[in-house]
Amino acid sequence: MVSYPDSQGAERSLAIRPPPSVTSHSSRASTVRRHRPHRSHFGGSSYQPQNEFPVFTHTGDVEIIISNGRKEQRYLLHKLILAQCSGFFEAGLSDEWATAGEGASQTQNSAALARIPSSASTDKKRWRYELDWGKSDDDVPMLIQKKAQPSLFAGDSSPPALPPPTRNKPVAPQSGFFRSMANFSSLHVASTPETPPTLDPINIANAYVECKSLLQLGDMYDALEVIGPRVDHHLLRFQGRLWKQIAKYPPSYLKLGYMARSKAIFSEAMVHVVGQWPMGASQLRGQTSEAVIELIEDKVDEMEEMKARVEGKLFRITLSTSRGERVTPSNNMLEWLSMSLFRQWLAENTTPPPTPILKSSTRAPSSSRHPSSRHSDAGAGAAPPPFNTGRVFRLLGTGGSSYLNHDECKRFLRLCPEQYNRENLKRFERRMDEIKERAKDVVKPLMRNFLELDLGSNGGLPYLTCTRVEVQDFPWDE
Repeated sequence: MVSYPDSQGAERSLAIRPPPSVTSHSSRASTVRRHRPHRSHFGGSSYQPQNEFPVFTHTGDVEIIISNGRKEQRYLLHKLILAQCSGFFEAGLSDEWATAGEGASQTQNSAALARIPSSASTDKKRWRYELDWGKSDDDVPMLIQKKAQPSLFAGDSSPPALPPPTRNKPVAPQSGFFRSMANFSSLHVASTPETPPTLDPINIANAYVECKSLLQLGDMYDALEVIGPRVDHHLLRFQGRLWKQIAKYPPSYLKLGYMARSKAIFSEAMVHVVGQWPMGASQLRGQTSEAVIELIEDKVDEMEEMKARVEGKLFRITLSTSRGERVTPSNNMLEWLSMSLFRQWLAENTTPPPTPILKSSTRAPSSSRHPSSRHSDAGAGAAPPPFNTGRVFRLLGTGGSSYLNHDECKRFLRLCPEQYNRENLKRFERRMDEIKERAKDVVKPLMRNFLELDLGSNGGLPYLTCTRVEVQDFPWDE
């Protein structure tokens, strides 16, 4: 749950014009106070109620208490800001909801949005929320609206005494992200309670876990429109390190990018997911929107159609004689053999291997799973990785000696003793290089790279990265 300080209200309280006797110090004193909100006071107790995050003593009207049995954090925030940032609070703090909730019995649904009690006879309505851990460890902790206590909002000169925890429950296990978030263990909380929780700016693995937890809480409180852009901005600050992490764990970042509505993260992860599909399917099906799965399948179909067109052109590559005739065994056996070797190599490398008779007991490595997936992501299957022709097309796009090099050509030509000699080998390799150049042009559409990741520094990828996510493809813009 993220709240935003009423900076305008805070500045207004700091900018009040002092009496005429101290006008000469007004501007400087106001500036100093604005930049030094935690100034120490000497000479006895001089506590003054603050009006800044997390406790807006003078202007706050919604109190939120979060306690885990050992530690308690109190927030006094603004209804207007909370309602603007969260559909949960927009509904819970509305007059309509308060009227509808009076006299209603507590039900299971009221655990998500508790009924608002009738207001006390005060000048300004106050609200109070407390974190309810539920009755068992399987319950999702949720903020429940309670009867407000006016004494906590009196704005007197002494800090209000914090009430004892409503439940002396032991620290929740780390397996559930909801409990870890409510337990203040997922986000870095500074030692001073006035400082809001922060996301890790150095360790990207920690930042991923924290952003994921924050997004899931934002989803629970209908606040993704506010949380998403903050997560997007924070992760994009990692720049090159972010693209490398996405390449390691594309399904995890695809789900995160979808929740954060991050076009950059979602597009980058989508290119990897489509290139490796159906690897990662077990981590996405049933764990993200059907619109995302449909987009993946559409992009996979588009790539397969493109690959089929390219393969057809590759198999039709031919050589011509000096008279412009198509090379055949009857007019130039040596050059026809070079075409035959290329086509044989292409057929072998673009056809899935035969299914072995004996089942292999070796488990395939699930390298695309994020370490944090042990908390919520389903494990990858034990089946071997699917056949992927991306590596073959990358070799064709590279050309040169990356495939069918000098030794392979020499070994093949020796199978025809009547054709093998030094001069024929040179001519055979020249014609093979000509075929490779033509093949390089044919596969250019598959060699396009729509990743932000620098493939040169990454040592290349064994799958294609030519998937392009258009503006109209983003599933949250429908």
